[in-house]
Amino acid sequence: MESGNTSSDFILLGLLGHSRAQQFLFGMVLTIAFTSLVSNALMILLIQWDLRLHTPMYFLLSQLSLMDAMVVSTIVPKMAADYLTGIKSISPAGCGFQIFFLLTLGGGECFLLAAMSYDRYVAVCHPLRYPMLMSWPLCLRMTMGSWFLGAADGLMQAVVALSFPFCSRREIDHFFCEAPTLVRLACADTSVFENVMYICCVLMLLVPFCLILTSYSLILAAVLHMRSPEARKKAFATCSSHVAVVGLFYGAAISNYMRPKSYRSAHYDKVVSAFYSILTPMLNPLIYSLRNSEVKGALRNRSNCVLLKLCQLKCQ
Repeated sequence: MESGNTSSDFILLGLLGHSRAQQFLFGMVLTIAFTSLVSNALMILLIQWDLRLHTPMYFLLSQLSLMDAMVVSTIVPKMAADYLTGIKSISPAGCGFQIFFLLTLGGGECFLLAAMSYDRYVAVCHPLRYPMLMSWPLCLRMTMGSWFLGAADGLMQAVVALSFPFCSRREIDHFFCEAPTLVRLACADTSVFENVMYICCVLMLLVPFCLILTSYSLILAAVLHMRSPEARKKAFATCSSHVAVVGLFYGAAISNYMRPKSYRSAHYDKVVSAFYSILTPMLNPLIYSLRNSEVKGALRNRSNCVLLKLCQLKCQ
């Protein structure tokens, strides 16, 4: 089954076995991954198609959907191929690329969610100054900064993690290459790198999270001073989708990357990783589409246009 492996390859032990129940779970994983790719692609296309969604808020949302789709594309195809073929090897280069892309996308999403919280703060607290405080140049700079900071962290951790010498037993108890799991296989003292890696993860998570908390504290203070129940309801509706997405992402990420080593277990790590890398990317576009009237309106208009064109073709 693994005769194609070379001595330098790593072995991914995977997420599931081959019992009947686990085969059912594998089918569910593929279904969730496919739904995630389709829903995120649809969100990007809707924002591109509908001129009313050509605003900084929805541009940032399209970047979030792009990141989510790329996370699923980085993990699930390799995991599915390993499960179906039984050949679970991955080259050091492939492992490095997985670490780089996942940290780029995960770190980028941290800062992108912070940018989205600032956008909501300006929309609720300074609506008349929104075009100036949330201009397109600022929006593009925040987006590019999110990608750059994530890529810098991903490149650093991927290069350093693969620079260590590894023991003959190269089995990674995970379904994708992750820097903390890979470093445990090293035949060298990795304590300094592990401490630096932990500090990087804390900074990448907590700095944007503090910015998000600050934005929503100011939003809450502004909403509580609103006299109109209608204005309060509209403000809460504007922010509720983003708060739900932040809660899902940060809950899983903090649980996975900021737990003490003494509380870590391979099974728990894999379950939490599956949640934030496979399930959360599917939930994000659903949350925004179900709780956002503008997105639902754009989807309805696009569906009506498609149906009208189909009727015209049929009549011809």
